[in-house]
Amino acid sequence: MNDLIVRDDLSVVTTGSQDYVTIKLDGQSLGIPVLAVHDVLNAQQITKIPRAPAWVSGVLNLRGRIVTAINLRTRLGLPPLEDGKKSMSIVVEHGEEPYSLQIDSVGEVLSLDDQLFERNPVTLDKKWRDVSRGIYRLENELLPILDVDKLLTFDAEGKAA
Repeated sequence: MNDLIVRDDLSVVTTGSQDYVTIKLDGQSLGIPVLAVHDVLNAQQITKIPRAPAWVSGVLNLRGRIVTAINLRTRLGLPPLEDGKKSMSIVVEHGEEPYSLQIDSVGEVLSLDDQLFERNPVTLDKKWRDVSRGIYRLENELLPILDVDKLLTFDAEGKAA
């Protein structure tokens, strides 16, 4: 069971830990809550969708379900994957629809102590801040935690929020 702690800044946190799947995107490690991940896929055949936003790579067939493929590099304003390199995918669900988040690679599953979780630093790029729940300070790097709902929330014209 988790205990409650009140920090000096009067924010309340629970003690315990959360599990995250780590991914790599343009050399940056990111975390996605384990419970949000339905599948991890190697490179897949993706069918392009005419007139789709640039960050929508197309659709793929996953066990008879049509899954929208989102290019996270494009979505987050990063350069495209180097020629010849294949992306992997993490399948998540948003609004009862499956989405394949195209990433560079999958890392490991980490169980991180809730007390180490921090709000996004003000210096974090706005594109990342808008889709991140917060960060964990690991030994050698910061691990932003992706907010899948914010990442996949689109306005009426299909633009990312």
